[in-house]
Amino acid sequence: MGEMLERLAAGDVRALARAVSMVEDGAEGAAELIAACRRLGRKARKIGITGPPGAGKSTLVDQLVAKLRASGETVGVIAVDPSSPYTGGALLGDRVRMRGFAGDSGVFVRSMASRGALGGLAKSAAGVCTLMEAAGLGTVIIETVGVGQDEVGIAALADVTILVLVPGLGDDVQSLKAGVMEIADIFVVNKSDLPGADRVETEILAMQGLGAHDEHWLPPVVRTVASSGEGVAALLAAVDRCLAAPKRRNAEILRFAQNDLGDGLRLDHLGIAVKSIAAAKGFYELLGMSVSHEETVEHEQVKTAMLPMGDSRIELLEPTAEDSTIGRFLAKRGEGLHHVAVRVDGIDARFAAMQAAGIRLASDQVRVGVGGHRYFFVHPASTGGVLLELVGE
Repeated sequence: MGEMLERLAAGDVRALARAVSMVEDGAEGAAELIAACRRLGRKARKIGITGPPGAGKSTLVDQLVAKLRASGETVGVIAVDPSSPYTGGALLGDRVRMRGFAGDSGVFVRSMASRGALGGLAKSAAGVCTLMEAAGLGTVIIETVGVGQDEVGIAALADVTILVLVPGLGDDVQSLKAGVMEIADIFVVNKSDLPGADRVETEILAMQGLGAHDEHWLPPVVRTVASSGEGVAALLAAVDRCLAAPKRRNAEILRFAQNDLGDGLRLDHLGIAVKSIAAAKGFYELLGMSVSHEETVEHEQVKTAMLPMGDSRIELLEPTAEDSTIGRFLAKRGEGLHHVAVRVDGIDARFAAMQAAGIRLASDQVRVGVGGHRYFFVHPASTGGVLLELVGE
């Protein structure tokens, strides 16, 4: 680990590639490596590029990299692509993306599969960004999948978020009203040489007039033609102005994306793994508690029984298969506390924010559990050794 960190800090591209693969695969030692990289204290300018499919995000990223390299800047690119339904990998990979920079040691490109992650990012994107910063790259560009208005996770990761729009999207801005429109620091009207560009810009300005905005920064509208590079220099100048502006809006965006993690929390339940609910519930009934709800969660292969206890609950967990999560837990550790569950507001925003922050999760998505509540698990490596479940509506 020490040797890899030393090589990474020296800008060794092979070490960076190997480290990125470790983080993507969740390999042993990956979390420790990310923590060590954070301790180096190196920071890059992080630019997020989001927008609907077909907006020309990849072409724009290519032009941004070319312009930055021309000025001597080293650049890392994290390109999050849709996942292949067959292999789970990225449909567009490193081999077909940005071939013009092959052999340029000042550019490091990594395509990552979204693998069903919400918020437009891959779950390891934040960790990979930290590795690129540790390797000394001056600018890191993060290009999201482009899924639409719920793609707000990028706001918690990037220093500047650019929303790319194009003429000819039907209702144009109207199709994106909430969420992603609100997290943009800069609006780009790409393919601005096409008919309808004026209309897109007008709609953006009209929406800005209707909404609240920071007194220090009103997101500008920049016109580009990414295929020719037109407007890219103006876009980079807008990025620099945005970074220099004393924006309270950034804090507000992060609060939205993370949903103010210390606010509105309460203990929901303690999950206890047992061999038999019928045998275990007798003790709690002696305490005056009673089962309020029993349910089998098929996709988790577990039978559950909820016993209310004031404002929280005890959840008894009995496996329906030996090879289930609870079955393996019992075989390894025996009966006992399995997890602590905390109820939160805005569970989707919290999931996206934790992914963006590089928190190690034990769930690949928000799922539906007992009583219809939605949940995901945070790995004990991120919580001090306790499996934490976050539940919400």
